[in-house]
Amino acid sequence: MGDSKELKTTHQETALAIPQVNITDEVLVKIQKFEKNGQIFFPNNYSPENALKNAWLKLQEVKDKNNKLALEVCTKPSIANALLNMVIQGLNPMKNQCYFIPYGNQLTLMRSYFGSIAVAKQFGEIEDVTAEVIYQEDEVETDIENGKTIVTKHKRKFGNIDKSQIIGAYATIIYKESANKKNESLVMTKEQIDNSWKKSKLNPTDKNSTHSIYTEDMCKRTVINKICKYYINSKDDSNLNLLKEAFASSDEDMREAEVSYEIQENANKTVIDVDTGEIQEEVVDTPEENTLPPTESETKETNSPNF
Repeated sequence: MGDSKELKTTHQETALAIPQVNITDEVLVKIQKFEKNGQIFFPNNYSPENALKNAWLKLQEVKDKNNKLALEVCTKPSIANALLNMVIQGLNPMKNQCYFIPYGNQLTLMRSYFGSIAVAKQFGEIEDVTAEVIYQEDEVETDIENGKTIVTKHKRKFGNIDKSQIIGAYATIIYKESANKKNESLVMTKEQIDNSWKKSKLNPTDKNSTHSIYTEDMCKRTVINKICKYYINSKDDSNLNLLKEAFASSDEDMREAEVSYEIQENANKTVIDVDTGEIQEEVVDTPEENTLPPTESETKETNSPNF
């Protein structure tokens, strides 16, 4: 009996090892082509090879809502696209910057807000991106200069902390001194945040939803992702167009994938802390279709990150 079980495990590992070699090699070939054409640049401390190895280790454990391994149910092109999208954005799943979610037979790359910050930092101007929620009775002051907002004051009494009394949240981009730019904030009221959550098929007001359990964290996540998206979309660095395109594609996938992932997490009764990053995943939104949204250059062979 033991030999049979061991043989089955060995066979499964061998079966999964075959596509690993093919897929990761194909991804690296694509990456090398982009680098040769000057279409992609990585942070100094980023290794595409190491990121792919880490991602493959993670994928060994990823299962769909039917408890089937993603590597067994997902198509090879979708696995390759997810891995390539990850590398183009300079993300690493071991740093809680992204994770993989199977939807039907498609593997989707989901970027956490740690990942959004990491991508924004690749443009070389940003030191950090911070976020905070605003509770009833908090004292918050903002200045607006040339159409840009900055939170200049935020005072809070400890007794104000009550997630049922959240009235808003904000994220602030902190620029490096060398960028010679003033820090800027994005402020959203709780009503605006709730409206963005309503795009989910699940009811964010349900007491068992992630939005209800981790309201503060989800508010921070919303404003961080939004300000990073604004910043990245405003950049016109032609040599980073591929990065911007991959970011936009993941952003759409992330918004669409929340329902599927939240259902899976509730079924497995896993608790997710999206603020501390102690758990490897962060909840995002769920696709209505079993296909990845096309990017602008998918039809162009020289630019396309697709296989």
